[in-house]
Amino acid sequence: MTRIGAAKFKEQCLSLIDRVGPEGIIITKHGRPVAKLVPFETRPPRLIGCLKAKLKIRGSLLSTGLKWRAES
Repeated sequence: MTRIGAAKFKEQCLSLIDRVGPEGIIITKHGRPVAKLVPFETRPPRLIGCLKAKLKIRGSLLSTGLKWRAES
């Protein structure tokens, strides 16, 4: 992740805004992080299907896997 001092950020602000990557830029003051410049996402991530091929289902989705006997 790119780090830049606040004074240098002030000088190059417009060009940095044009070049900011998805990981962002950390702005520091006296070596301490004070802000982070990240690109604005205009489209929210898709929730439906985002975990496809990342999860594996084991067993039945409709069962707890426990056997129990109900009293009459």
